[in-house]
Parts: sequence; C-alpha cells; structure tokens
Amino acid sequence: MGAQSLLDIAEDDLFGPDNLPYGVFTTRDGNGGDGEAGDGGSAEAGSGEGARRRIGVRYGRAVLDAGAAAERFGSPHAALLQQPTLNPLLAAGRPVWRSVRAELRTWLTDRDPERRAALAPLLHPLEDVRLHLPFEVADYVDFYASEHHASNVGRIFRPDSAPLTPNWKHLPIGYHGRAGTVVASGTPVVRPQGQRKAPAEEAPSFGPSQRLDIEAEVGFVVGAPSEPGTPVPLSAFRSHVFGVALVNDWSARDIQAWEYVPLGPFLGKSFATSAACWITPLDALDAARTPPPERDVPLLPYLDDADEPEPGGLDLRLTVELNGEVIAEPPFSAMYWTAAQQLAHMTVNGASLRTGDLFASGTVSGPEPEQRGCLLELTWGSSRPLELACGTRTFLEDGDEVTVSAWAPGPGGPNGARIGLGEVTGRVRAARTDGD
Repeated sequence: MGAQSLLDIAEDDLFGPDNLPYGVFTTRDGNGGDGEAGDGGSAEAGSGEGARRRIGVRYGRAVLDAGAAAERFGSPHAALLQQPTLNPLLAAGRPVWRSVRAELRTWLTDRDPERRAALAPLLHPLEDVRLHLPFEVADYVDFYASEHHASNVGRIFRPDSAPLTPNWKHLPIGYHGRAGTVVASGTPVVRPQGQRKAPAEEAPSFGPSQRLDIEAEVGFVVGAPSEPGTPVPLSAFRSHVFGVALVNDWSARDIQAWEYVPLGPFLGKSFATSAACWITPLDALDAARTPPPERDVPLLPYLDDADEPEPGGLDLRLTVELNGEVIAEPPFSAMYWTAAQQLAHMTVNGASLRTGDLFASGTVSGPEPEQRGCLLELTWGSSRPLELACGTRTFLEDGDEVTVSAWAPGPGGPNGARIGLGEVTGRVRAARTDGD
C-alpha cells in the first residue's frame, strides 16, 4: 500500500477545509534555510537570505503552495497568491478574500483523481517548511480589553482603590506599540534591559528585567485600508479586517512599572511581540461568534453594538503552556470589548487604517484563577508562586519557552469540528552583555 496522500486528513483535524489559514513559507530543499521550523512557526533569524518566500495555506499537516496551485488551475487571483508576502492579498478586499477562499476549498476537497494528482505535488509536509512572519506590519496597537485582567491588575497595584479606572467601561483603552519588533512565532526573545526601581529603593538601577512576563492575546490583521479623516464604524469591521492571529505581547513588568507614569507603556513593552505564523480568516470563525459580556454602563453611539446584526464576541479557547506544562486556559469569549469596538475606537478620531495594521486584544483572562493570561495575575504579583515540573516560577527565567494555542467551534456547533489557530511560541534568551 502506498503512502497516504497529504490531501487525506481526518474529519476532526483542526486545520481542515473549514479553516484554511494563510502563511508564508520557504522550503528546505535549497529554496529555504535549515532553521528551527516548528509546528506553529519558526525563527526568522538564520533563514536563507536568497530563499524564495511563497504564500502557503495550511491543510492538516501540510502546506499548500497557493501561488503554484492558482497558476495550475487558472485562477484569476494567481498574481496575488504568487507574492512573497500576504500584503497584496490583504489589500485586495473582502470580495477577493472570499473568492480566493472558495477556490482553495474547492481545490483541496475535489475528489477527482486527475485534479488530486495535479494538486498533490504542491503540498509540502509541515515539518519540511520554514514559516515566516506572513505580512509586513504597518502599525501595531495593543488594547486592554479584558475586564477580568484589568480588575486583577488594579487589585494587585491599587489594593486600596477601585480596581478599574473611571474611563475603563466607556472606551477600549490601548496604546501604540512598535511595528518593527513584531516577530514571527519561534523567534527567540532576548531578555530586555532597562531602568528598574522597586518601591523601597531610593534611585533606579539599570540591568536585565527581573520580572519578565507574557501576555496571551488575540491579534487582528487589517487588510483593506481606510481614508484619513474617516472613522470606521462597527458595521464595517468585516470589510477591513482580514483575519486573526495569536499574539504574545512580552512584558518587562519592572521596567514598565517605573516608566509608565504619566504616558503609559514604552520600553517595558516594545522589545518584542510574538505573532503566530498562520492567519485564520474571519470567515472561518463564523460559528464561533458569540455575544460579549453584558454591558453595565451605557455606551456612546459609535461603540454601541446592541443592534449590530451579528454578535461581536468570539468563542476562542486559549491554552498557555510554560515549558510544555499548561498553566492557564483563558476564554476569549469573556472579553468586555470586542475587536469591532476596538477598531471603531482606534479610528474614531480620523486615524486611517493601513494594510498590515495589527491590533491586539490585550491579555485574555477569565473569571477563574486558572484562566488568567499572564504571570502577573497567575502569581498575584509574585506573592503566589507557581509550582511546576520545571521548578518554582513567579516570572520567566532564561531558557523558558512559552506557547499559546487556541481553538474555536467550527460548523456544526459545539459537537462539530474545531477550528485551530496557529500557535505562537517563543523562548527566553539571556540579556546581552557588553561583550555579546
């Protein structure tokens, strides 16, 4: 009996025909590097400079060369799919996104022997490819959209005050990060250095962060741009947002605590943000749509989603692992502010969208202790250390590896096939010294 075709996957595969996430890859047969490719992504550093990058679509444990398939089957979108980055496809707009997705599904599920024979050589085993950051990031914005996370942080840092600031339930709070330090899943994260000052110290000191943390988040990738001066309403969310990617927004809590007053996050956040190498199209998550938590403060009209035709929340189930051990399972459905509200607020002043903009949800946390999406919450400011197989942890140590994965309900409801999101992973490297 011959080897099973890469086109033959289990019905319950997380990356089946109802998913079809997009990425960018090089092969290991001379067109790519021999770097550290993994299941969810790989480090950018060390990849062959002369490698030809191609748009790929994940199907089971394989990656389809989308551009080659489009050319072979005479697709009118072949030129978009033969680019080395997703940005041209992102800019093409939703009608094209839907048309391309329909073509991909047809090619991958067609049972005609001749068409299967034509497609099979264009599938690469996942372990034989190297994944890259699939789009050029234009701007990066990070929000603070979980009421549970914001309340926990407030209780940790302001135990004698109200957990939430007065503005929190009136608008999605966020900050602008650095697009240039968004890195592909699998890229090592060097421990940052900076100024730190503990409350009992008289003056700040300089050195490696001693309270390096993670933030398990969900990112949204903008496709179609908008005109400067024109806000994007809630109803236009699907016209502008292409898809979803998991994010880990690494945070140096000690650097952040000293610098953030009065202008907010800066060096404690800007050294690295890891993004998954697979972008799941919004249309793949239709079955995961869910109402957001009940709002107990009236919203201004541009944020009021009560009469929107579809619920703005997403039922995504995240899992956070530290050195292979599960430490949290945050539910994205618990997020107070939706991605559509974040987009509406981000543009309400007339700020324009650009193709490749990335905005992230902020830490995803739920109401239960095991649903907290960062170590600051999980250890309650380091006062409740985690006892793990790798040892005791309050914050990250050099060599620690963090992986965030997720799934969502697919067509068929809770008992149907699940939709997998590409994982985001990163390992901590020691801070560089003067001799490094």
